[in-house]
Amino acid sequence: MPFWAFAVRLRRPLARLAFTLPLLVAGGCQAGEPPEPPAALDPLHWPVGRPPALDPQQPVLWVGLAAHLRPPAPLVLSAAGGLLTLVAPDGARYQAPRLDLHWRTEAVDPPLRLRRQVLGPFASYESASEAAGRWQQVGARVRIAKPQDWEVWAPLEAPAPPAELGIPRRLERDVNQRAVLELRRSGRAVTLAGPLLLEAPQGMRWQGGVFAGPFRLQPDAHGGWSLVEKVPLERYLQGVVPHEIGAASPAAALAAQAVLARTWALRNLQRFEVDGYHLCADTQCQVYADPRHAGAAVRQAIASTRHQVLTWQGQPIHAVYHATNGGVSAGFEEVWSGAPLPYLGARVDAAASVVASFALPLAPAQLPALLASRRFYGADHPRFRWTRTLEASQLRQAVQSLAPGLGQPTQVRVLERGASGRVLALEIRDGDTDAVVLRRDAIRRSLRQLPSTLFVVEPQGAGRWRFVGGGFGHGAGLSQAGAIDLADRGWSLAAILKHYYPGTQLQPLSALQTGTSGGAP
Repeated sequence: MPFWAFAVRLRRPLARLAFTLPLLVAGGCQAGEPPEPPAALDPLHWPVGRPPALDPQQPVLWVGLAAHLRPPAPLVLSAAGGLLTLVAPDGARYQAPRLDLHWRTEAVDPPLRLRRQVLGPFASYESASEAAGRWQQVGARVRIAKPQDWEVWAPLEAPAPPAELGIPRRLERDVNQRAVLELRRSGRAVTLAGPLLLEAPQGMRWQGGVFAGPFRLQPDAHGGWSLVEKVPLERYLQGVVPHEIGAASPAAALAAQAVLARTWALRNLQRFEVDGYHLCADTQCQVYADPRHAGAAVRQAIASTRHQVLTWQGQPIHAVYHATNGGVSAGFEEVWSGAPLPYLGARVDAAASVVASFALPLAPAQLPALLASRRFYGADHPRFRWTRTLEASQLRQAVQSLAPGLGQPTQVRVLERGASGRVLALEIRDGDTDAVVLRRDAIRRSLRQLPSTLFVVEPQGAGRWRFVGGGFGHGAGLSQAGAIDLADRGWSLAAILKHYYPGTQLQPLSALQTGTSGGAP
């Protein structure tokens, strides 16, 4: 896959990027219009128009259902019923129950010259944005991209980033071809350069689900294409809530998930501006899948919290959540590089009597006792406690891209832990004293067999280690298993949110602060 991309221009470090209502002003592109293209070609990327700003009265998200579409396989689009209508840029309309779109390579003349410095890869958008902010502070015009993993880009002439961020690599490439789509009808081929609008009155089938649309097929910043759905915010939640927490969860837990999914979406509108849409549909954003899975209980949870968001100082919070915290929540700074957030701190997730048994910051000597106990909220989750055994060969393979010269590992050692007991730095060393150190979210990104970073490491003989841990996910913010447990105990929506995000407020979208350029984390 080519490493060409373009991402959001940063005006301040994204670790402290505040959502402000001016980002949601009405106007800009209307529902059926493509966004305006950039005023000038940026040599970092293929030219891509920005997604429209959101209207706070009727917010509509542009969600990428599929990214990096490219040859060779044809793109097959099917209506769930009735006809699909494809509208080309020139206004021509094509209708059929099924559209088979084929790829064709077209010359780019003159060639597109791509020139940039590339910093990364990063394990998450959050870590990339922190690095981007620090590079920006020394005068670089920085952008964030995700061609495969997250990266930070700057022009070749930009100043070097702070030394601790690493040395960026240089990319210089002339691109003389691009992929375009064509529709073959009645013995002739119609070239479709995009963006293309798709209407499906009875919905369109995609990856086993049915989505209402309308849709766009549009070139991306990498030289490929994206399939984007334009979906109203509240309908978007129907495709998120049941797939994130489960449609059978109790009412208060479903309502909490609805509030957090809405809040997260509004705070992260810039995440995929690189490719001309707001959010993706997978775990790099929130899982957005077939909205038909939203039954009556899910729809009621969404309706009862309509346009409600969780705020700190009048702006949407960093509304992260995860499956289960293993008994203790992580602070933001334990998971991602960046400053601590006042509402995302380490805390024991249990009744007061249990909390008193585990003082934070958790001493390493206390961690085995915590992992041996199940007296915490959400302890019924199947990965609340877990063990994994990894061989030296598995470890070497997992870190090969980061440390190609590393030999067969002979030692695995925890170098640093956070307040919740989570591993902040894990060293893997070979017999020749070469080593690689994995930090924060890079631990789970590299060692994908580990459900969380809340673990202890036990040697099991030569070239073999046992990881004993708890939790599934990053551990910051709401534990979905914990929220389900608390809802079953009779806790209200407000109590659950206050428990996991102390100091925050539940407010309507219309109450968000306006005219601010910073402030709330």
